[in-house]
Amino acid sequence: MALIPSNETHKKQITAGIAGRKQGHKFESILTDAINSCDLSNLDQCNSGHLYLGNPAKLLLSYISLHEKIHIEHVHAWWLGGLATSGKGDLLYGDDGALITKCKSDILIDIVSDRGYMRTGISVKTCSKDTPTNDQMYFTTASAFCDLLENNGIHVTDSARKGMSMFCGDSGYRPIDLMSAEQLSERTYDKLRYYWEEIDAEGLNDWKILFETYQDDITRLLFKKAYKNDPYPPNYLLHQCVKYNMFDSCSVALFTMDEIVSLSHKYSGYIQVPYKIRKGSNKNDKATHLAPRFGFIQFQRGGQKQHPTQLQFNLKAGYFKLLPE
Repeated sequence: MALIPSNETHKKQITAGIAGRKQGHKFESILTDAINSCDLSNLDQCNSGHLYLGNPAKLLLSYISLHEKIHIEHVHAWWLGGLATSGKGDLLYGDDGALITKCKSDILIDIVSDRGYMRTGISVKTCSKDTPTNDQMYFTTASAFCDLLENNGIHVTDSARKGMSMFCGDSGYRPIDLMSAEQLSERTYDKLRYYWEEIDAEGLNDWKILFETYQDDITRLLFKKAYKNDPYPPNYLLHQCVKYNMFDSCSVALFTMDEIVSLSHKYSGYIQVPYKIRKGSNKNDKATHLAPRFGFIQFQRGGQKQHPTQLQFNLKAGYFKLLPE
């Protein structure tokens, strides 16, 4: 559904969001074409690191070759990244014969090598700025996120579900739903949602236990899962680090999914970071709030006019510069 702006500022935010998605899809499309026209006899060589400067298509194929221990003889790439958000992408049918309409892999690559045939998915993150941005990983709801965990073997208690609904401001779990008139009159900040530190103690503790116990599993789900019965979850991550002037000298970070999950955990476990609100409708809020983090991942209530209770997971800006040994 197209977003309907409520004022001029909101209109500019919507326009910026659309422009950002188009820019990201443009890079995915260019990268797909570059893979399909790549000279396989002249690939940029990757070492054991993660940060590279060069042609992203050649670097990606070299990285796959290195980690799969194969010599690539032929490739064909399919662009799928625009299917779910803009209805643009390549026509491709899954192994079950059904047309693919959405996929967590932005690019799918068929590879013929000295070890036979394989198909692998690539998650592509983009940046059109001169400095790194906090790229969005997953945009969902409190209940859908809890269901994602449950459907993948991670039990979410009723208290944890309630806490996440309070954090997102779901109807029935907001201060205006749960507080008395006197309590609301004394509340000097947001009456439509609770902040992380405000959710009830049992729910807060349940989430602490979940993130500490299942950090790797949850991180992997956020990177690899988004759609029910997704036929091709990604095996690799390619992140365009910053805006480039020439495609052949693009700064990229490359990881297998196992690598990025492990590095994220090494960087940090579950923590709560203090912050103050500096802008928006609650900018006069003087309280210090706590933002939940685990590894390279931060999450927050979306708060957009059209989807105020959505749950948004982002990668920490410039995480690829903070890689632990």
